[in-house]
Amino acid sequence: MPQVYQYQLTVSEDSLDVNGHVNNLEYLRWMQSAAVLHSDAQGCTKATTDIGATWVVRAHRVEYLRPAFAGEHMIVLTWVSDFRRVQSLRKYRIIRVEDNALLVEGETDWVFVDARTGRLRSIPKNIMAAFELLPKDQESDIIHHMKYSGLG
Repeated sequence: MPQVYQYQLTVSEDSLDVNGHVNNLEYLRWMQSAAVLHSDAQGCTKATTDIGATWVVRAHRVEYLRPAFAGEHMIVLTWVSDFRRVQSLRKYRIIRVEDNALLVEGETDWVFVDARTGRLRSIPKNIMAAFELLPKDQESDIIHHMKYSGLG
């Protein structure tokens, strides 16, 4: 079970804003896509749906460090940092493959809710067990030393 999930993509022309670089909303879309793909890969999406629950975003925090442009290759790294009773913190880094530049750092507070009523629910143990947490004090070391799949 990988602590850090890797989602790779190539920036398309329709991801650009009027300034000719990736629109800020695209980074959020990539972050959410990576989170969903990670959840799917770990069986969390199915387990959540099976019990009539869902995850919703409570808050996003994003720091844009450098721009990205059409045709560039990106890798979105995401991992679960912690679980609390009804909430989970997921973190992200978006890296340009060509020069290994860190473009974006972000995090999302997700809350676990009843899909029918929208009320908060306690996160079941089997849902938490689907992810290996990456503790904050180990993030930099592990992210810095990992090899990005597909980067030769």
